[in-house]
Amino acid sequence: GDHYITNDPWLTSGHLHDITVVTPSFYRGEAVGLFANTIHVVDIGGLGMGPDGRQVFEEGLSIPIMPLAREGRMNDDLLRLVRANVREPLQVEGDIYATAACNDEGSRRLVEMMDEFEIANLDRLGETIIEASREATLGRIRALPKGTYRNSMTMDGYNKPLVLNAALTISNDGIHVDFAGTSPASSHGINVVYNYCLAYTAFGVKCLVAPEVPNNAGSLAPISVSAPEGCVLNVKRPWPVAARHTVGQMLPDVVFGCLQQVMPVPAEGASSLWNPQIFGGGSLVDEVEEGTDANALPEFSTVIFHCGGAGARPTKDGLSATAFPSGVRTIPVEATESVAPVVFYRREFRERSGGAGKLRGGLGQVIELGGAGAAPVALLCNFERVHNPARGRQGGRSGAAGAVALRSGRPIRPKGRQTVPPRDAIRLELPGGGGVGDPRARDPQRVLDDVLDGFITAEDAERDYAVVIDAEGRLDLAATARLRKANAAADTV
Repeated sequence: GDHYITNDPWLTSGHLHDITVVTPSFYRGEAVGLFANTIHVVDIGGLGMGPDGRQVFEEGLSIPIMPLAREGRMNDDLLRLVRANVREPLQVEGDIYATAACNDEGSRRLVEMMDEFEIANLDRLGETIIEASREATLGRIRALPKGTYRNSMTMDGYNKPLVLNAALTISNDGIHVDFAGTSPASSHGINVVYNYCLAYTAFGVKCLVAPEVPNNAGSLAPISVSAPEGCVLNVKRPWPVAARHTVGQMLPDVVFGCLQQVMPVPAEGASSLWNPQIFGGGSLVDEVEEGTDANALPEFSTVIFHCGGAGARPTKDGLSATAFPSGVRTIPVEATESVAPVVFYRREFRERSGGAGKLRGGLGQVIELGGAGAAPVALLCNFERVHNPARGRQGGRSGAAGAVALRSGRPIRPKGRQTVPPRDAIRLELPGGGGVGDPRARDPQRVLDDVLDGFITAEDAERDYAVVIDAEGRLDLAATARLRKANAAADTV
């Protein structure tokens, strides 16, 4: 059949690395719907998935809406153009074929369903589902206290802090989030297009207000978003957007800060993925060992996806090393090492990184990696929460801030293209999530469990949680009660 393709950031998923394929579906000769899916490709040419570009033209190959296939015949001219402009042509072309195959399979199953239930079209079924979803979401919204609730967040930014301001208004007609007062666009590629801003803002609202209602046009219709044109959340072409997730994935936390005034919400988490693109090749690295032929260094491009800790939830601890809000699954190190000449020397939970609280924030992780065979590699870094950690709520403490350095001890910038020198490695300390509630209200047994699991030390337990653990690693309940009583008395002075 026919397939259409684009990676236009302003029409689809916000940066050139995300390719969207849309396929019309037919039943007995009549168009009955569209199947679409988006895939993140390992490379799209240009500077790569980092914030160094100053315009979208530098960030890679741009594909306008055009046919990928007509009547089952692939657009070979387009595929030849793609192969000529990316560093990993086999992987990228394979991914494009996979998107088309995915839509074809969806269409096949849709036709089977329509045959089984003798449905001529999807109009009535779709209208019923969408209207029921809209009413269900509106019902949840109407149960909330009406009013306007504000929150702001300061982010690291590229070379100066950014402020995200939000005013969330709840009415009988829905929820509107206005980002007036947000920082202007950055001259580097951490900017967000409006559709990405809308998506992550609406997602944040829906996660709390109507999580059980199916995702569709109806359930999302009562949620609207505005952001001033020219701010970091609403840039126009040709502003750079390659690392748009760095800012955009913070939006649910901003929304949660508004909604915490009317309902229980999680604390802030690491939120933004730490997903550097890694390059190899003599022309891409700044440091080559003396006596090494730069032309012999392996040419490659790969992307890794890793994440810090999520914020503590209203009734549970935060999830450790878990991607929220993106939901991206962490790539196993063995998978990365099998497709690219890189070595992971270390990957483990980051001790003491979860924000203290009655409910503890999720832990970040520590990762050390470098080039295989002691070769240098280049990284495009997009690391957030290095200077502004995830904040706790209701007396909970902030999670640990992120940190980036070479294993040799040399500091490294958290954003932009960096080189890991020969025989060295980059050390990533991913941020932890914030805690919820007074740490001294945490169950002492759970504090002991955290000590035994290596998440915190006995000293942390006594200082932050007022829990005493003796030299044999046993919980001293009597001493804990005395310490907590003394701390409570000191608080009233």
